[in-house]
Amino acid sequence: MIQRIQTIFLILAAGCFGALFKLPFATSSVSSAHFLADNVYNIQDHLALLSITILAVGVSVLTIFLFKNRKLQRKLVYLIAFLAIGLVIVSYLLLKIDSQGVMQSLTLQLQAGTFLAIGGVVFSLLAGYYIGKDEKLVKSMDRLR
Repeated sequence: MIQRIQTIFLILAAGCFGALFKLPFATSSVSSAHFLADNVYNIQDHLALLSITILAVGVSVLTIFLFKNRKLQRKLVYLIAFLAIGLVIVSYLLLKIDSQGVMQSLTLQLQAGTFLAIGGVVFSLLAGYYIGKDEKLVKSMDRLR
């Protein structure tokens, strides 16, 4: 339901992904050819990162309103966690590919964006846990009838 705790976790997951539009993954003192040209690495630097983030926000918000279909809601929560893990992996791989030539002189300082993506994983898995608890509660109530 809308007033359940998994809704809070889904809102927090959507907020984590939404905050990635303002907060960078990493900053650097040395500029690189492509992604770090402005010394900031964020989701606007590549279409794949932007697409994954928009999809994660959209699925998170959509999942909140699917409270009547808990099985689908739980599957979508795990899709959100998969997207968040994919976001971290894709961002790391893109940065590694881009900075191959200047990796020795490149010093990256991780920023809040990296941890927000990990927070999205944690909040979506917590939502999945509480959706499972709701499912067990409904099944136990059905047995009592």
